[in-house]
Amino acid sequence: MARIILTAWGTFGDVFPALGIALALQARGHDAVVATCGYYRDMVIARGVKFAPLAPDIDPNDKAFAARVMDPWRGAEAIFKESILPALRTSLTDMRAAAEGADLIVSHPVTFAAPLVAEEKGLIWLSSVLAPISFLSAHDPSVPPAAPSLRHLLKRGLGWGQAFRWLAHRMTAPWFEPVHALRRELGLRPVGHALFDGQFSPWGTLALFSPLIGAPQPDWPPRAVPTGFVNYNGGEPLSPEVEAFLEAGPAPLVFTLGTSAVFVAGDFYEVSIAAAERLGMRALLLTGPDHLERVRRETPAGMLAVDFAAHAAVFPRAAAIVHQAGMGTLAQGLRSGRPALIVPHANDQPDNAWRAARLGVARVLSPAKYRSAAVARHLHALLADVRYLDAAANIRNALQHEDGARAAADTIEAALRQAVPDTVPGK
Repeated sequence: MARIILTAWGTFGDVFPALGIALALQARGHDAVVATCGYYRDMVIARGVKFAPLAPDIDPNDKAFAARVMDPWRGAEAIFKESILPALRTSLTDMRAAAEGADLIVSHPVTFAAPLVAEEKGLIWLSSVLAPISFLSAHDPSVPPAAPSLRHLLKRGLGWGQAFRWLAHRMTAPWFEPVHALRRELGLRPVGHALFDGQFSPWGTLALFSPLIGAPQPDWPPRAVPTGFVNYNGGEPLSPEVEAFLEAGPAPLVFTLGTSAVFVAGDFYEVSIAAAERLGMRALLLTGPDHLERVRRETPAGMLAVDFAAHAAVFPRAAAIVHQAGMGTLAQGLRSGRPALIVPHANDQPDNAWRAARLGVARVLSPAKYRSAAVARHLHALLADVRYLDAAANIRNALQHEDGARAAADTIEAALRQAVPDTVPGK
Protein backbone atom coordinates (compact mmCIF):
# COMPACT_ATOMS: atom_id res chain seq x y z
CA MET A 1 0.00 0.00 0.00
CA ALA A 2 1.09 3.60 -0.65
CA ARG A 3 1.96 6.56 1.55
CA ILE A 4 -0.09 9.50 0.27
CA ILE A 5 0.23 13.14 1.41
CA LEU A 6 -2.86 15.32 0.98
CA THR A 7 -2.21 19.04 1.40
CA ALA A 8 -4.71 21.78 2.24
CA TRP A 9 -4.74 25.36 3.43
CA GLY A 10 -7.54 27.69 4.48
CA THR A 11 -10.88 27.13 6.18
CA PHE A 12 -12.72 23.97 7.14
CA GLY A 13 -14.10 24.00 3.58
CA ASP A 14 -10.54 23.44 2.35
CA VAL A 15 -9.49 20.88 4.96
CA PHE A 16 -12.62 18.70 5.06
CA PRO A 17 -12.21 17.44 1.45
CA ALA A 18 -8.59 16.41 2.13
CA LEU A 19 -9.66 14.69 5.32
CA GLY A 20 -12.55 12.93 3.60
CA ILE A 21 -10.24 11.59 0.89
CA ALA A 22 -7.68 10.53 3.50
CA LEU A 23 -10.34 8.50 5.30
CA ALA A 24 -11.36 6.85 2.01
CA LEU A 25 -7.73 5.97 1.27
CA GLN A 26 -7.20 4.58 4.77
CA ALA A 27 -10.23 2.34 4.31
CA ARG A 28 -8.38 0.86 1.31
CA GLY A 29 -5.27 0.19 3.39
CA HIS A 30 -3.18 3.20 2.36
CA ASP A 31 -1.08 5.33 4.71
CA ALA A 32 -2.74 8.74 4.31
CA VAL A 33 -1.40 11.97 5.81
CA VAL A 34 -3.12 15.36 5.85
CA ALA A 35 -0.57 18.18 5.69
CA THR A 36 -2.12 21.49 6.64
CA CYS A 37 -2.15 24.33 9.16
CA GLY A 38 -1.35 23.50 12.76
CA TYR A 39 -4.76 24.87 13.78
CA TYR A 40 -6.37 21.66 12.44
CA ARG A 41 -3.94 19.21 14.05
CA ASP A 42 -6.24 18.00 16.82
CA MET A 43 -9.24 17.65 14.51
CA VAL A 44 -7.29 15.56 11.97
CA ILE A 45 -5.74 13.31 14.62
CA ALA A 46 -9.11 12.87 16.36
CA ARG A 47 -10.43 11.36 13.11
CA GLY A 48 -7.67 8.76 13.18
CA VAL A 49 -5.68 10.36 10.34
CA LYS A 50 -1.98 11.23 10.46
CA PHE A 51 -1.14 14.93 10.49
CA ALA A 52 1.84 16.91 9.21
CA PRO A 53 2.27 20.67 9.77
CA LEU A 54 2.41 22.84 6.67
CA ALA A 55 3.11 26.57 6.86
CA PRO A 56 1.74 29.12 6.90
CA ASP A 57 -0.34 28.44 9.98
CA ILE A 58 -3.69 30.16 10.11
CA ASP A 59 -6.06 31.15 12.85
CA PRO A 60 -9.59 31.18 11.38
CA ASN A 61 -10.54 33.39 14.32
CA ASP A 62 -8.18 36.20 13.25
CA LYS A 63 -10.91 38.74 12.56
CA ALA A 64 -8.66 41.41 11.04
CA PHE A 65 -7.13 39.02 8.51
CA ALA A 66 -10.52 37.45 7.74
CA ALA A 67 -11.92 40.90 6.99
CA ARG A 68 -9.09 41.57 4.52
CA VAL A 69 -9.62 38.18 2.87
CA MET A 70 -13.33 38.91 2.48
CA ASP A 71 -12.72 42.18 0.65
CA PRO A 72 -14.16 41.70 -2.88
CA TRP A 73 -11.35 43.69 -4.49
CA ARG A 74 -8.31 42.80 -2.39
CA GLY A 75 -9.23 39.46 -0.82
CA ALA A 76 -7.13 37.23 -3.08
CA GLU A 77 -4.19 39.62 -2.87
CA ALA A 78 -4.33 39.47 0.94
CA ILE A 79 -4.30 35.67 0.90
CA PHE A 80 -1.24 35.44 -1.29
CA LYS A 81 0.84 38.50 -0.43
CA GLU A 82 0.20 38.57 3.33
CA SER A 83 0.13 34.86 4.15
CA ILE A 84 0.99 32.27 1.51
CA LEU A 85 4.00 33.74 -0.29
CA PRO A 86 5.90 35.17 2.72
CA ALA A 87 5.88 31.66 4.21
CA LEU A 88 6.90 29.89 1.00
CA ARG A 89 10.36 28.77 2.18
CA THR A 90 9.05 27.58 5.53
CA SER A 91 6.33 25.71 3.68
CA LEU A 92 8.99 24.08 1.50
CA THR A 93 10.83 22.85 4.60
CA ASP A 94 7.60 21.49 6.08
CA MET A 95 6.65 19.83 2.82
CA ARG A 96 10.03 18.12 2.47
CA ALA A 97 9.58 16.64 5.94
CA ALA A 98 6.01 15.53 5.27
CA ALA A 99 7.00 13.90 1.97
CA GLU A 100 9.64 11.60 3.47
CA GLY A 101 8.77 8.10 2.29
CA ALA A 102 5.79 9.33 0.27
CA ASP A 103 4.62 7.68 -2.93
CA LEU A 104 2.24 10.43 -4.07
CA ILE A 105 1.36 14.02 -3.13
CA VAL A 106 -1.95 15.78 -3.68
CA SER A 107 -1.61 19.55 -3.86
CA HIS A 108 -4.17 22.23 -3.02
CA PRO A 109 -4.44 25.38 -5.19
CA VAL A 110 -2.29 27.44 -2.80
CA THR A 111 0.13 24.83 -1.39
CA PHE A 112 2.84 25.86 -3.84
CA ALA A 113 5.51 23.87 -2.01
CA ALA A 114 3.78 20.58 -2.81
CA PRO A 115 4.61 20.56 -6.56
CA LEU A 116 8.14 21.81 -5.82
CA VAL A 117 8.87 18.92 -3.47
CA ALA A 118 7.22 16.40 -5.78
CA GLU A 119 9.42 17.56 -8.64
CA GLU A 120 12.54 17.62 -6.45
CA LYS A 121 11.95 14.06 -5.31
CA GLY A 122 10.61 12.73 -8.60
CA LEU A 123 7.29 11.83 -6.98
CA ILE A 124 3.95 11.37 -8.65
CA TRP A 125 1.62 14.21 -7.71
CA LEU A 126 -1.94 15.21 -8.44
CA SER A 127 -3.35 18.69 -8.15
CA SER A 128 -6.79 19.46 -6.77
CA VAL A 129 -9.24 22.33 -7.00
CA LEU A 130 -12.37 22.95 -4.97
CA ALA A 131 -14.30 25.33 -7.22
CA PRO A 132 -14.73 25.94 -10.98
CA ILE A 133 -13.21 29.42 -10.73
CA SER A 134 -9.79 27.81 -10.19
CA PHE A 135 -9.80 26.72 -13.84
CA LEU A 136 -10.69 30.21 -15.09
CA SER A 137 -12.28 28.69 -18.20
CA ALA A 138 -13.03 30.95 -21.14
CA HIS A 139 -15.69 28.48 -22.28
CA ASP A 140 -17.53 28.59 -18.93
CA PRO A 141 -16.50 31.99 -17.57
CA SER A 142 -16.48 32.62 -13.86
CA VAL A 143 -18.03 35.61 -12.15
CA PRO A 144 -15.39 38.20 -11.17
CA PRO A 145 -15.53 38.52 -7.37
CA ALA A 146 -15.07 42.29 -7.47
CA ALA A 147 -17.57 42.89 -10.27
CA PRO A 148 -20.28 40.19 -10.30
CA SER A 149 -22.46 42.34 -12.56
CA LEU A 150 -20.03 41.54 -15.40
CA ARG A 151 -21.34 37.96 -15.49
CA HIS A 152 -23.72 38.94 -18.31
CA LEU A 153 -20.87 40.21 -20.49
CA LEU A 154 -18.83 37.07 -19.91
CA LYS A 155 -21.68 34.90 -21.18
CA ARG A 156 -21.84 36.70 -24.54
CA GLY A 157 -19.09 34.73 -26.20
CA LEU A 158 -15.72 33.05 -25.97
CA GLY A 159 -13.87 36.32 -26.57
CA TRP A 160 -15.18 37.87 -23.36
CA GLY A 161 -14.08 34.86 -21.35
CA GLN A 162 -10.64 34.91 -22.95
CA ALA A 163 -10.29 38.63 -22.22
CA PHE A 164 -11.18 38.13 -18.56
CA ARG A 165 -8.69 35.28 -18.25
CA TRP A 166 -5.95 37.38 -19.89
CA LEU A 167 -6.68 40.27 -17.52
CA ALA A 168 -6.62 38.02 -14.44
CA HIS A 169 -3.26 36.58 -15.53
CA ARG A 170 -1.82 40.01 -16.24
CA MET A 171 -2.94 41.59 -12.96
CA THR A 172 -1.78 38.78 -10.67
CA ALA A 173 1.39 37.52 -12.36
CA PRO A 174 3.75 39.82 -10.38
CA TRP A 175 2.46 38.42 -7.09
CA PHE A 176 4.01 35.03 -7.79
CA GLU A 177 7.59 35.98 -8.60
CA PRO A 178 8.70 34.38 -5.28
CA VAL A 179 7.46 31.01 -6.58
CA HIS A 180 9.33 31.39 -9.85
CA ALA A 181 12.48 32.57 -8.06
CA LEU A 182 12.41 29.52 -5.81
CA ARG A 183 11.91 27.22 -8.81
CA ARG A 184 15.02 28.71 -10.43
CA GLU A 185 16.98 28.32 -7.20
CA LEU A 186 15.97 24.64 -6.95
CA GLY A 187 16.90 24.00 -10.59
CA LEU A 188 13.32 23.24 -11.62
CA ARG A 189 12.17 24.16 -15.08
CA PRO A 190 9.97 27.25 -15.55
CA VAL A 191 6.20 27.05 -15.60
CA GLY A 192 3.73 29.67 -16.77
CA HIS A 193 1.66 31.61 -14.26
CA ALA A 194 2.30 29.93 -10.89
CA LEU A 195 -1.38 29.96 -9.96
CA PHE A 196 -3.13 29.42 -13.27
CA ASP A 197 -0.58 27.10 -14.90
CA GLY A 198 1.97 25.87 -12.38
CA GLN A 199 -0.51 24.52 -9.87
CA PHE A 200 -1.79 21.86 -12.30
CA SER A 201 -0.09 18.47 -12.43
CA PRO A 202 0.73 16.58 -15.64
CA TRP A 203 -0.52 13.44 -13.87
CA GLY A 204 -3.96 14.94 -13.42
CA THR A 205 -6.18 17.27 -11.42
CA LEU A 206 -8.95 16.32 -9.02
CA ALA A 207 -11.90 18.66 -9.63
CA LEU A 208 -13.52 18.17 -6.23
CA PHE A 209 -16.93 19.59 -7.13
CA SER A 210 -20.02 18.32 -8.88
CA PRO A 211 -20.16 18.52 -12.69
CA LEU A 212 -23.63 19.96 -12.10
CA ILE A 213 -22.06 23.28 -11.13
CA GLY A 214 -19.04 23.08 -13.41
CA ALA A 215 -18.96 20.65 -16.31
CA PRO A 216 -15.60 19.78 -17.93
CA GLN A 217 -14.48 22.33 -20.52
CA PRO A 218 -12.06 22.20 -23.48
CA ASP A 219 -9.61 24.54 -21.73
CA TRP A 220 -9.45 22.64 -18.44
CA PRO A 221 -5.94 21.29 -17.78
CA PRO A 222 -5.16 17.85 -19.24
CA ARG A 223 -6.33 14.83 -17.26
CA ALA A 224 -8.70 16.79 -15.04
CA VAL A 225 -11.16 14.43 -13.35
CA PRO A 226 -14.52 15.71 -12.07
CA THR A 227 -14.97 13.67 -8.90
CA GLY A 228 -18.10 15.22 -7.46
CA PHE A 229 -18.23 16.75 -4.00
CA VAL A 230 -16.37 15.14 -1.11
CA ASN A 231 -19.21 14.79 1.35
CA TYR A 232 -17.21 14.71 4.58
CA ASN A 233 -18.46 17.48 6.90
CA GLY A 234 -16.83 16.73 10.24
CA GLY A 235 -19.27 14.15 11.53
CA GLU A 236 -20.35 16.06 14.65
CA PRO A 237 -23.89 15.26 15.85
CA LEU A 238 -26.30 18.06 16.58
CA SER A 239 -26.28 19.36 20.14
CA PRO A 240 -29.29 18.52 22.35
CA GLU A 241 -30.25 22.20 22.23
CA VAL A 242 -30.39 22.29 18.43
CA GLU A 243 -32.06 18.90 18.21
CA ALA A 244 -34.78 19.99 20.66
CA PHE A 245 -35.36 23.21 18.72
CA LEU A 246 -35.74 21.39 15.41
CA GLU A 247 -38.18 18.92 16.95
CA ALA A 248 -40.27 21.64 18.59
CA GLY A 249 -41.93 23.08 15.50
CA PRO A 250 -42.00 23.52 11.73
CA ALA A 251 -38.79 23.49 9.71
CA PRO A 252 -36.95 26.78 10.34
CA LEU A 253 -35.01 29.09 8.12
CA VAL A 254 -31.28 28.51 8.66
CA PHE A 255 -28.89 31.46 8.46
CA THR A 256 -25.09 30.97 8.29
CA LEU A 257 -22.00 32.74 6.96
CA GLY A 258 -19.64 29.78 7.20
CA THR A 259 -16.20 30.13 8.77
CA SER A 260 -14.88 33.20 6.94
CA ALA A 261 -17.64 35.64 5.95
CA VAL A 262 -18.93 35.41 9.52
CA PHE A 263 -16.15 37.85 10.50
CA VAL A 264 -17.61 40.53 8.21
CA ALA A 265 -21.19 39.80 9.21
CA GLY A 266 -22.11 43.39 10.05
CA ASP A 267 -25.84 43.37 10.84
CA PHE A 268 -26.49 40.12 8.95
CA TYR A 269 -28.02 38.35 11.95
CA GLU A 270 -30.18 41.25 13.07
CA VAL A 271 -31.51 41.65 9.53
CA SER A 272 -32.09 37.89 9.34
CA ILE A 273 -34.13 37.92 12.54
CA ALA A 274 -36.25 40.79 11.22
CA ALA A 275 -36.80 38.99 7.90
CA ALA A 276 -37.90 35.79 9.65
CA GLU A 277 -40.31 37.84 11.79
CA ARG A 278 -41.79 39.41 8.65
CA LEU A 279 -42.45 35.91 7.32
CA GLY A 280 -43.72 34.59 10.64
CA MET A 281 -41.20 31.75 10.52
CA ARG A 282 -38.86 30.06 12.95
CA ALA A 283 -35.15 30.58 12.46
CA LEU A 284 -31.89 28.92 13.43
CA LEU A 285 -28.92 31.30 13.33
CA LEU A 286 -25.37 29.89 13.20
CA THR A 287 -23.39 32.86 14.42
CA GLY A 288 -19.89 31.69 15.26
CA PRO A 289 -18.58 32.43 18.77
CA ASP A 290 -17.98 36.17 18.31
CA HIS A 291 -21.59 37.12 17.60
CA LEU A 292 -23.38 34.56 19.73
CA GLU A 293 -23.93 36.53 22.94
CA ARG A 294 -25.12 39.65 21.11
CA VAL A 295 -27.45 37.78 18.76
CA ARG A 296 -28.91 35.67 21.55
CA ARG A 297 -29.95 38.84 23.39
CA GLU A 298 -31.97 39.85 20.33
CA THR A 299 -33.41 36.46 19.40
CA PRO A 300 -37.19 36.29 19.98
CA ALA A 301 -39.24 33.23 20.85
CA GLY A 302 -39.32 30.68 18.06
CA MET A 303 -35.72 31.36 17.07
CA LEU A 304 -32.41 29.94 18.27
CA ALA A 305 -28.87 31.26 17.93
CA VAL A 306 -25.92 28.88 18.36
CA ASP A 307 -22.29 29.29 17.43
CA PHE A 308 -22.12 26.08 15.36
CA ALA A 309 -24.13 23.19 13.97
CA ALA A 310 -22.85 20.77 11.33
CA HIS A 311 -24.32 21.81 8.00
CA ALA A 312 -24.75 18.24 6.82
CA ALA A 313 -26.93 17.51 9.84
CA VAL A 314 -29.01 20.67 9.98
CA PHE A 315 -29.51 21.79 6.36
CA PRO A 316 -31.85 18.92 5.33
CA ARG A 317 -34.17 19.94 8.19
CA ALA A 318 -34.43 23.57 7.08
CA ALA A 319 -37.27 25.22 5.18
CA ALA A 320 -34.67 27.27 3.28
CA ILE A 321 -31.04 28.19 3.84
CA VAL A 322 -29.35 31.58 3.71
CA HIS A 323 -25.58 31.30 3.24
CA GLN A 324 -22.46 32.82 1.69
CA ALA A 325 -21.66 30.14 -0.94
CA GLY A 326 -18.31 28.99 0.29
CA MET A 327 -17.90 25.76 -1.63
CA GLY A 328 -18.19 23.51 1.42
CA THR A 329 -21.39 25.27 2.53
CA LEU A 330 -22.79 25.25 -0.99
CA ALA A 331 -22.12 21.53 -1.41
CA GLN A 332 -24.03 20.69 1.77
CA GLY A 333 -26.81 23.06 0.75
CA LEU A 334 -27.22 21.37 -2.61
CA ARG A 335 -27.16 17.93 -1.01
CA SER A 336 -29.87 18.96 1.45
CA GLY A 337 -32.54 19.44 -1.21
CA ARG A 338 -33.52 22.81 0.24
CA PRO A 339 -33.67 26.10 -1.72
CA ALA A 340 -31.21 28.84 -0.79
CA LEU A 341 -30.82 32.58 -0.67
CA ILE A 342 -27.12 33.21 -1.25
CA VAL A 343 -25.26 36.29 -0.02
CA PRO A 344 -21.78 35.99 -1.60
CA HIS A 345 -18.96 38.14 -0.26
CA ALA A 346 -15.62 37.52 -2.03
CA ASN A 347 -13.21 35.15 -3.78
CA ASP A 348 -15.05 32.14 -5.26
CA GLN A 349 -18.36 32.91 -3.53
CA PRO A 350 -19.96 35.14 -6.23
CA ASP A 351 -19.19 32.55 -8.90
CA ASN A 352 -20.43 29.67 -6.76
CA ALA A 353 -23.60 31.62 -6.02
CA TRP A 354 -24.51 32.27 -9.63
CA ARG A 355 -23.80 28.67 -10.58
CA ALA A 356 -26.33 27.60 -7.95
CA ALA A 357 -28.81 30.15 -9.28
CA ARG A 358 -28.24 28.75 -12.77
CA LEU A 359 -29.39 25.36 -11.46
CA GLY A 360 -32.66 26.92 -10.36
CA VAL A 361 -32.18 26.15 -6.65
CA ALA A 362 -31.16 29.58 -5.38
CA ARG A 363 -31.59 33.31 -5.54
CA VAL A 364 -28.68 35.71 -5.04
CA LEU A 365 -28.59 38.94 -3.02
CA SER A 366 -25.50 41.09 -2.55
CA PRO A 367 -24.42 41.90 1.02
CA ALA A 368 -25.00 45.60 0.31
CA LYS A 369 -28.69 44.88 -0.36
CA TYR A 370 -29.20 42.52 2.56
CA ARG A 371 -32.13 44.33 4.21
CA SER A 372 -35.06 42.65 5.94
CA ALA A 373 -37.69 43.51 3.33
CA ALA A 374 -35.53 42.24 0.48
CA VAL A 375 -34.54 39.09 2.36
CA ALA A 376 -38.17 38.33 3.22
CA ARG A 377 -39.20 38.90 -0.39
CA HIS A 378 -36.56 36.52 -1.76
CA LEU A 379 -37.28 33.85 0.84
CA HIS A 380 -41.02 34.06 0.15
CA ALA A 381 -40.32 33.54 -3.56
CA LEU A 382 -38.12 30.53 -2.82
CA LEU A 383 -40.76 28.90 -0.64
CA ALA A 384 -43.82 29.82 -2.70
CA ASP A 385 -42.54 28.90 -6.16
CA VAL A 386 -42.63 25.15 -6.61
CA ARG A 387 -39.95 25.37 -9.30
CA TYR A 388 -37.29 26.15 -6.70
CA LEU A 389 -38.44 23.32 -4.47
CA ASP A 390 -38.55 20.85 -7.36
CA ALA A 391 -35.13 21.91 -8.65
CA ALA A 392 -33.61 21.54 -5.18
CA ALA A 393 -35.09 18.05 -4.80
CA ASN A 394 -33.82 17.04 -8.24
CA ILE A 395 -30.30 18.25 -7.47
CA ARG A 396 -30.34 16.41 -4.15
CA ASN A 397 -31.35 13.19 -5.92
CA ALA A 398 -28.64 13.63 -8.54
CA LEU A 399 -25.95 14.24 -5.92
CA GLN A 400 -26.85 11.05 -4.10
CA HIS A 401 -25.09 9.22 -6.94
CA GLU A 402 -21.85 11.17 -6.44
CA ASP A 403 -19.08 10.13 -4.07
CA GLY A 404 -16.19 12.51 -4.46
CA ALA A 405 -13.97 10.79 -1.89
CA ARG A 406 -14.32 7.43 -3.62
CA ALA A 407 -13.75 8.94 -7.08
CA ALA A 408 -10.69 10.82 -5.83
CA ALA A 409 -9.29 7.67 -4.21
CA ASP A 410 -9.85 5.78 -7.49
CA THR A 411 -7.96 8.48 -9.40
CA ILE A 412 -5.10 8.49 -6.89
CA GLU A 413 -4.75 4.72 -7.15
CA ALA A 414 -4.83 4.94 -10.95
CA ALA A 415 -2.06 7.56 -10.86
CA LEU A 416 0.05 5.24 -8.71
CA ARG A 417 -0.32 2.52 -11.35
CA GLN A 418 0.09 4.61 -14.50
CA ALA A 419 3.21 5.16 -16.58
CA VAL A 420 5.20 8.39 -16.60
CA PRO A 421 3.12 11.12 -18.29
CA ASP A 422 4.04 12.64 -21.61
CA THR A 423 5.45 15.79 -20.04
CA VAL A 424 6.82 15.80 -16.54
CA PRO A 425 7.96 19.17 -15.14
CA GLY A 426 11.11 18.84 -13.08
CA LYS A 427 14.82 19.28 -13.06
